[in-house]
Amino acid sequence: MSQALIALDKPLEARYKTLAEELRCLVCQNQTLADSHADLAMDLKQQVREQLKAGQSDAQIRAYMVQRYGDFVLYKPPVQSNTALLWAGPFVLLGVGALIGWRVQRAGKLRQSQAQASPVEAPLPAQAQRLSEARAKLKD
Repeated sequence: MSQALIALDKPLEARYKTLAEELRCLVCQNQTLADSHADLAMDLKQQVREQLKAGQSDAQIRAYMVQRYGDFVLYKPPVQSNTALLWAGPFVLLGVGALIGWRVQRAGKLRQSQAQASPVEAPLPAQAQRLSEARAKLKD
């Protein structure tokens, strides 16, 4: 497919470049339309150019692409109820990791301070007496 892209005047070309940076290549996934050279990306670029030439606004072109391909076509999808987990997920995981790290560190410090505060104590006189009586019985 070596179809030539529709030529646009300077103002439309500037809008085209902006839109191409905002839309995702559906094949490459991690590239914008502007960066991609895949056949599907070339078709999408052509559609954007045709719609610009037909007088469509940027919002109308974005809406058309979302209607046809879903929110995934937007390089920066909007925060909505169905995408909230994608936006909040990394922060939630970071918070859980920080909480676990803090708890592990706190438990280690607590264990260390308890070990230093309570060395092995000598038995009390009454305990010593019972211990020696028990040892004496065991020897018999």
